Amino acid sequence: MSNLSLFDTGPAPACPTPFNMAAYIMAAGLANPDKIAIEILSQHGVETWSYDELWSAVRATAGALQAMGLPPQSRIMLRLGNDIRFPILFLAAIWAGLVPVPTSSELTEPEVAAMIAEVQPSLICVGDGVAPPKAPPCPMMLAPQIKSAAEHSFGKVVMGDPSQMAYIVYTSGNSGRPHAVCHAHRAIWARRMMWQDWMGLTPQDRLLHAGAFNWTYTLGTGLCDPWAIGATSLVAAPDLDRAALAQAIKTRDVSIFAAVPGVYRQILKLKMPLEFPRLRHCLSAGEKLGGKIRQEWEARSNRLIHEAFGMTELSTFISASPEHPATGAHLGRPQSGRSIAVLDPETRHPVPFGKPGTLAVSKSDPGLMLGYLGQKPVGKSRPDDRWFLTGDTVSMEASGWITYLGRNHDMMNAGGYRVSPIEVETVLNTHPDIIQSACAAVEIKADTFVIAAFYQSGIELAPDELARFCSGRLARYKCPRVFRRLDSLPTGTNGKLRRRELARLFKDMT
Repeated sequence: MSNLSLFDTGPAPACPTPFNMAAYIMAAGLANPDKIAIEILSQHGVETWSYDELWSAVRATAGALQAMGLPPQSRIMLRLGNDIRFPILFLAAIWAGLVPVPTSSELTEPEVAAMIAEVQPSLICVGDGVAPPKAPPCPMMLAPQIKSAAEHSFGKVVMGDPSQMAYIVYTSGNSGRPHAVCHAHRAIWARRMMWQDWMGLTPQDRLLHAGAFNWTYTLGTGLCDPWAIGATSLVAAPDLDRAALAQAIKTRDVSIFAAVPGVYRQILKLKMPLEFPRLRHCLSAGEKLGGKIRQEWEARSNRLIHEAFGMTELSTFISASPEHPATGAHLGRPQSGRSIAVLDPETRHPVPFGKPGTLAVSKSDPGLMLGYLGQKPVGKSRPDDRWFLTGDTVSMEASGWITYLGRNHDMMNAGGYRVSPIEVETVLNTHPDIIQSACAAVEIKADTFVIAAFYQSGIELAPDELARFCSGRLARYKCPRVFRRLDSLPTGTNGKLRRRELARLFKDMT
């Protein structure tokens, strides 16, 4: 038996053909039209849509789009806020054989202009409260037209090759700039692998997601997955504060709660009782879940958090689950139907079990993107070119359990050793006075870099005391040399920690 970091869980189930992503998502609800499809929770009440109401709006909006005479595969940019019209337009475009391009409503005018130039949309849909782009190069559908589109006659579903492009989404920009990721219709079929191996999802579930509609984590886990299996989705409106969100888990009979780590941390800070009678378990993705957050949440709520790792290019593909909860520092295991490797970043050959390397997934994975817009499709350029590299450093055990060590560009170099920021942060977060920490390599003088730790705390902590705390728990080369207290750590709009900003903050503070 090989001791190399390779793990194959068997072939993924083949996607049916012909296929349409929206038609697949809608099938379970069409068979149960009176069931509640979605509840949108706000400080002012609950907006409820049945499957019949929701899917009627999708098919009518598809008819309105088809009546515009747009050529097949035309791109439609979506500029909407946290509004039900967002998923309606998204699915309507796919139903009609068009390609929606979801975007964040918080983007600036220059950011939107750059995306328009790259995507070259045939139509831009702009919702309430979102400024329309200046001098758009194509027609726009504004909020009144979007609402009236739901009164149109039903459009005809366009079935086709499961590998045809269905939608385009943008990455978060961790590599320096966002990339336009092209996904096929079959991407939704591949998500079935995470229903059992991460979500534990059933048609009877009421799944509450704490993210915005136009975030891919919400769009997939919070909306499309529950709808595809015929469950009920609950989504928090932007004005729903964290206390009301926690209360909703109890009063709305939520059985699965999904959020990013930052949301769990914010609820814990409220020090309110976490009593959720119908809640079976919780889900976390988007960034690494800290051990301190997990331990406190699970101790106070008596409910496990199952973590998943994914990326815009593939969605989640490594996870813990109700059947296989993670232990210790483990992140999760490859889901059924996945083929995973841990590669040496230089040779691109598998490393031995237990050794750090770059996480890679088979290019034959049905959930993998078609490619980045305007670039060569993802595929095998030669017989040995079978892996798509994620840019994340992990280690794998022979049992398949994976420990996440960080993004490759976040890895710190200390005295010639590569150090994972997560490993150092995990130790710092066990300090009783630290709420959260983040680490990065900073330049203290020309060409001299050390590990710096940035932390949130109610009090200023003595650097010498923190250094002693770390030295008893970390190898010397892993210990931070610099400690800085911050009121808050830098995060993006989706709550993800932005470690790359730490070096700039350090420079501003010195």
